[in-house]
Amino acid sequence: KRVLIVDDIPETRENLKKLLFFETDIDVVGAAASGPESVEMTAELDPDIVLMDINMPGMDGIAATEGITQKFPYAQVIMMSVQADADYLRRSMLAGAREFLTKPFTADDLVGSIRRVYQMGQTRRISFEQSGFAMEGRETVAKTAKPKGKLITVFSPKGGVGCSTLAVNLAIALQGLGEHKVALVDASLQFGDVAVLLNLQAARSIADLIPQIKDLDIDMINGVLTPHSSGIKALLAPSRPELADLVTPEHLKTIVQHLLTLFDFVVVDTWASLHDLMLGILDMSDRILLIVTPDIPAIKNAKLFFEVTDALQYPEERATLVVNLADRKGAINIRDIEASIKHPVGVRLPLDERSATQAANEGVPIMLGNRKSPLAQAIADLAASLMAEFAPRPEKAEDTLSAPQQPAAKPQQRRSLFGRAL
Repeated sequence: KRVLIVDDIPETRENLKKLLFFETDIDVVGAAASGPESVEMTAELDPDIVLMDINMPGMDGIAATEGITQKFPYAQVIMMSVQADADYLRRSMLAGAREFLTKPFTADDLVGSIRRVYQMGQTRRISFEQSGFAMEGRETVAKTAKPKGKLITVFSPKGGVGCSTLAVNLAIALQGLGEHKVALVDASLQFGDVAVLLNLQAARSIADLIPQIKDLDIDMINGVLTPHSSGIKALLAPSRPELADLVTPEHLKTIVQHLLTLFDFVVVDTWASLHDLMLGILDMSDRILLIVTPDIPAIKNAKLFFEVTDALQYPEERATLVVNLADRKGAINIRDIEASIKHPVGVRLPLDERSATQAANEGVPIMLGNRKSPLAQAIADLAASLMAEFAPRPEKAEDTLSAPQQPAAKPQQRRSLFGRAL
């Protein structure tokens, strides 16, 4: 791992060298004292990793990072700063930095960051060298690839009703029904729970794709996806809430479109919001699983949601109403829910608090740790129903699955509707 150190303070450059001196797999190939010098030395030394200080006179670290990432796509930048400022972090990632270290940091923090970023960079380097395509050519291929998979979005206009639990276990249940490829996306970008529910300790997240959003390819995406023992692959939410600001509605849409070219099913976990980020995913969805609990606040919000989908002219069959905790004591009965919302209940998930709590605390989803529980059986039935409806048929798989979903309403209609409905 060839490392270039960039910092305008000589003592800092020497201290960083000392921290890395005993790491046999890390070689400090040079040290630059300014932004322009860092760009020149990157061209000369071809480092794998550039440790970049953000505050330097003249060309600062953000400008230098932009210059390096544009000219030398193999070099991966780790930004360093004494200020853990959210704006610095956002600007650094948009400039192309792969990680952000706040000074002072330990040798373990530094070495761990270098190794993680190096691994991601190697995936991209191998992709470039094997493909033989220029970046423009690869971008065209990505844009013209047709989706083959089905997008299933788990959504609720009210938090705390079980979206993440259903999304995680549904993805695992779909994976277990055949040779299909299943991806799980945590689109609850600020406070996503997918990593916790799957007991994943990955450092990679959706935020790592944003600096290369215009040049995404299969290897880049696979380098960020985290495999799970169940066979699914997870695209996790950022590890820090402020990194969620890096992901725009167009970014999320682009990433999901790429995933649909690689996977048979893409399950998206969401949060309770109808801003443009969520509306873009709902527009693309082949099936929206709308979760409601049998209580007045959740039913009221679900009713509002269906008013929105009606105004957006979504096909009625796109959304399936899922009642969680359906048999809870004192719950509003199914007939009254259907009468209030004016939409049939498609799925009932039983109260199974003990299994759900144990699964969340242990990081072992119900579909793996307690398959015989009533909740696991209900989710398995839902997965089987979706598989029967959407699974590719051998003769017509390409024709039936390749046509992309068309938005049901123009963006300006969504914005005015959002203001009215909520």
